[in-house]
Amino acid sequence: MRRAWLLRASYFIWVIIPAGLYLLLQTAGTPHVIWSYDWRPLGPGSHGDPSRRYYIRCTYIGTTGALTEYPTDGTCGTIRFARPRRAAR
Repeated sequence: MRRAWLLRASYFIWVIIPAGLYLLLQTAGTPHVIWSYDWRPLGPGSHGDPSRRYYIRCTYIGTTGALTEYPTDGTCGTIRFARPRRAAR
């Protein structure tokens, strides 16, 4: 008995890519890029050397809006992954 041509597994293999992307975004979150930051100098020459700055506020912008965080270690990343915010119940 022959299989129907609409039921081949190879026709549905493309579903794996969108499903995997959806799962990745739900677990890791969407990417947010640094938008602005506030910092304090750690001595002379820190205006020209970003490694000698202590960051006190980092604001990221992405698909879910702006995200502001206050780092405890004094560093801001370039990209941050954040999950979509859930509505308060």
